[in-house]
Amino acid sequence: MSKIELENIPPEEHIQEIADFFKVFGDSTRLKILFLLQNGELSVLTIAHSLNMQQSTISQQLKLLKVSRLVHSRKEGRSIYYRLNDDHIERILALGVEHYEELM
Repeated sequence: MSKIELENIPPEEHIQEIADFFKVFGDSTRLKILFLLQNGELSVLTIAHSLNMQQSTISQQLKLLKVSRLVHSRKEGRSIYYRLNDDHIERILALGVEHYEELM
């Protein structure tokens, strides 16, 4: 029996970081926020109203998305606005939808 090549597997420390990255997508509220942000920059208040959720709940989720480098924020006066960090996030979301639709 031949040995399977492991060259496509990243180093262990990278594997853990990649696993943590994908865990962020495992929450429906965070996914909804990311899908909303595909439309462009939005304030915390707008996101909360759109999802019919409390602003504090949305802020907590946005903080986690920011720490995970999925979103970027800017402050304008007393408001904070969020947007997707880059087009990779949009592509990941689109691939998730495409995969789901193919299964149906």
